Amino acid sequence: MTKTWLTVDCDDFRHIPKHQGHPTRSKKQIDSNQLSEQLAAGIVGFEKWFSSHKSPVTLFVIADSLQNEEFRHWLVRLISSYPKRITIGCHGLTHRSWSAWPEDLDGFQTAIIQACEQIKSVVGESFRPWFRAPAGYMAPWMASVLKQSGIILDSSINDTLLTKSKAGKGNSWANVRHAVAEASLVEREWATKWGLPINGPALSLFPLSWLAKQAWKKLPKVLQANELSSMVEDSRVSINTVYWHLLDHGKLSGEWQPPIPQSILNH
Repeated sequence: MTKTWLTVDCDDFRHIPKHQGHPTRSKKQIDSNQLSEQLAAGIVGFEKWFSSHKSPVTLFVIADSLQNEEFRHWLVRLISSYPKRITIGCHGLTHRSWSAWPEDLDGFQTAIIQACEQIKSVVGESFRPWFRAPAGYMAPWMASVLKQSGIILDSSINDTLLTKSKAGKGNSWANVRHAVAEASLVEREWATKWGLPINGPALSLFPLSWLAKQAWKKLPKVLQANELSSMVEDSRVSINTVYWHLLDHGKLSGEWQPPIPQSILNH
């Protein structure tokens, strides 16, 4: 029986490829680690939405976000309030788009090990050795490094026509999928519809937003907290993985919510 895994990426504006981590897209770096107004509002909006049901959510955190005291304290408090419903995965040391750069096995491994250590030192037992590539830039060469660095699950593949370049020059998502399997990692690909993206930015970009909302209406029941870790780590279990950004909750004056039917949430 297929179930749905709810995941949230915790990037701020300073992390997006326009500002950080991409060899050609990053034009103007934001040096301050102060929370943007939208992320601050998103934190409040997320908690409001999260308190309205009992479903678990996995937050993918960038290690350098924890340098911000406000974000760090919020994350610790959230985990303390919902210890059984919040799990934390690794979204990188920074938001570097690794597959857009030349292969760097040593640099990537150092970054992943440091990121996991830094995140775990803050969130403790809520940490899981799960990885999501920053901005979805995942190349085949990264898979073996993840395995060697202690990662057991990857959730980076977004197999759509619009995102093919994120697999790296000359690669395809099939190549990434093969490399992940060769490394004996569990892969939780992002849900798609008709070969098009329905997660993250697609939730806000028309006409993809229309397609995304239609697809999300048909999602299966959301995983329960007591089964989340065991089921997402079991490659035999069919899982629909969806994601949005913490920043999204700062939209619509803090009233934005993911288009998830109430009927599939745990209450």
